[in-house]
Amino acid sequence: MHPTAYPMRAIAACTLAIAALSACGSESTSTALPPPPPAPPAVQQGSWQPAWSDEFDAATLDTARWNALEDCWGGGNEERQCYTARPENIGIENGLLVITAREEDFTGPAWPASFGPAGVDTSERATKPFTSGKLTTQGIASWTYGRFEMRARLPQGQGVWPAFWMLPEDSAYGSWAASGEIDILEAVNLGVECGTCEPGGENSILGTLHFGGQWPDNKYHSTEVSMPQVLDDEFHTYGVIWEQGRFTWTFDGQAFATAQASDWFTTATSDPNAPFDRPFHLIMNLAIGGRLPEDRALGGVASEGFPKRMEIDWVRVWKCDADAATGQGCSGN
Repeated sequence: MHPTAYPMRAIAACTLAIAALSACGSESTSTALPPPPPAPPAVQQGSWQPAWSDEFDAATLDTARWNALEDCWGGGNEERQCYTARPENIGIENGLLVITAREEDFTGPAWPASFGPAGVDTSERATKPFTSGKLTTQGIASWTYGRFEMRARLPQGQGVWPAFWMLPEDSAYGSWAASGEIDILEAVNLGVECGTCEPGGENSILGTLHFGGQWPDNKYHSTEVSMPQVLDDEFHTYGVIWEQGRFTWTFDGQAFATAQASDWFTTATSDPNAPFDRPFHLIMNLAIGGRLPEDRALGGVASEGFPKRMEIDWVRVWKCDADAATGQGCSGN
């Protein structure tokens, strides 16, 4: 998610550590792409052991593994989409999970269902000019340490924001960002050509941690790298290795960023590994608009090329052996 402060209204309403990654024109027709070429099978590496996965081989989304969220909140980033569970926005095609963003006016819940305890009006409605999909494993599966990967083909265009990330399951250290946030992959405005963009089109990917105090005293550690391969319309694997006191972000199995315990903290405790020592759940979403994409490249959201498709071949999680000296984490794998 974008490392800038959230609007006061959104943060004041939030009692859980919820964040989101999260313009009119004619909608083009959507042509289903062929299935991707087979990926190499999951292979045990060192002491890593498969712990959880979804290969998206069923006919429909496995609701025993995923929640499909429904709200028009905008994630506190002024994103322009309503998330829905409709098949128009979330579906399975030829062994792929497809999250589709569409340009269409839609009215839905103004707030996520989990905002209820904060005293917001859960009956309030909002209308946004786009729809899309967001999936989480909250309340279903969460992990402390491990290797987390997604093989996906990302959409392109000004204002388009696909993401693969994690939030704390129980917000033990307080609301965002005191309990942390792990952004495994973010990319904005892919393929856009502009005076400040990379040659051949915008192609950066980001890996980020959010931590520190509760908003507005939040901090972040972020790495953004140019990765021209993401524009080749092929599938790539995006991942993070989360060990005790260390993160390593990967692209197609190769590390491109790291962080260690001295790079983060939480105001809730002096424990050097906190807040990244508690269970986190997975999130995948395709946001349209918001501060991060709209403040970059050509600005705003371009209406060309909708619908936009984020296609996921699989998501996999590996566990690891504990550190021999401490009995914790999965250090040094």
